[in-house]
Amino acid sequence: MNDKSRVFSTWVVAVLGFSSLLWGSPAVAFVQEITAMFRPNPSDANQNRFTNTTPVSGYCQSYPSQCYEMFSIRLPITASGGPLEANPSDPRKTALWKVPAQWREVSVTNTQGETQTVEIRISGIGSTYALDRHAAELVGGGVPAITAHQKLWVGSSWVNAASPCRYSGVGLLGASWYTFFWKTPVEGNCVKPAAYAIPLMSYSYLDIAYELRTPNPLAMSAGTYTGVLNYGIGPNQDFDLGDVMLPSDSALTLNFTLTVEHILKVELPPGGNRVELLPEGGWQAWLNRGRQPARLFRDQTFRIAASSRFKMNLECSLVIGNTCGLRNGAGDEVPLQVAVSLPFGLNDQYGQTVNKLPLRLDGVGTELFQALHYVNNRPGTLHFEVQKEHVTEMLKQPGTTYSGVVTVVWDSEV
Repeated sequence: MNDKSRVFSTWVVAVLGFSSLLWGSPAVAFVQEITAMFRPNPSDANQNRFTNTTPVSGYCQSYPSQCYEMFSIRLPITASGGPLEANPSDPRKTALWKVPAQWREVSVTNTQGETQTVEIRISGIGSTYALDRHAAELVGGGVPAITAHQKLWVGSSWVNAASPCRYSGVGLLGASWYTFFWKTPVEGNCVKPAAYAIPLMSYSYLDIAYELRTPNPLAMSAGTYTGVLNYGIGPNQDFDLGDVMLPSDSALTLNFTLTVEHILKVELPPGGNRVELLPEGGWQAWLNRGRQPARLFRDQTFRIAASSRFKMNLECSLVIGNTCGLRNGAGDEVPLQVAVSLPFGLNDQYGQTVNKLPLRLDGVGTELFQALHYVNNRPGTLHFEVQKEHVTEMLKQPGTTYSGVVTVVWDSEV
């Protein structure tokens, strides 16, 4: 049952208009959904992590080999401005990129108020810049487009990232446009000074690459967890494009949705719901030699699949103290001890392996079991036992049958 409760190559660029922008206009936030899911995978039980289910677009869609543990999204956020001064003394008067490359925490909460933490960092930035005329015209003419873009900027063209940004392998161009992507291992101003005056320039979109750190889904209850992270866009904001290039949106809102699906499934073998207690080696030793059994017992196996927390409870048709009991037709009663052993990977609340742990009516000791990893269809054992002193009482009534109903409950609502 499911628990009741995640390098050069051809780049196609649609080019390119200039967008008008008024920085004093009301704040506009672009909203982007970030989704991740955890669902146990029987074919890969050790994969106990969220899967990012956010559709990939932009850089990592085009160059997946460059994006290990990194995802990208192309956002319809543009920017434009000018003029950009030649060799400016103030780096904010030219092309500048700074992104929130440090890890930031986001609290995500489910409907029961349980909270976990997601971390995100922006690990790359890219776009296509477009000029209002051919690059060759800006540098004096007489050179091919690739040379013009190289001469237009201090430090050559934008395939060469401005420090502390790093090269990504992407640099595609036309006569008046250039597509780039820079990786951002650390946070800082990546300044690309113009070597020639540029009257007007625009960015056609915003590609962001990001990395996620998600919580341990095995320690989370099943359900949906949501949270919000807001970034500012513009001069001296989280996404800073300098003082000349002004963005179409002044904020980026990331809406996080983490979905957790768990499995808790227990199966008994055919006939496993009827338990017959016997002495070690059967009744022959007592019948033939009068040797009293040290105990009556039965170990009943079961198979369990579990990916999260659960508890175990005991219910009885006959209660004796803190456990169940058996009764014969004459009304004589004896207590029945019940215990459980769980497979490797399912530990108790103290992190200990579970071996013949007593099940009691008050639930003490079995109120929390935790999956260290997804345990898929592994064997466990229920131990039923009448201890020696009570076997002595039972043997005073030969020929009678003691019986009772014991219900063992695996409960995912912890």
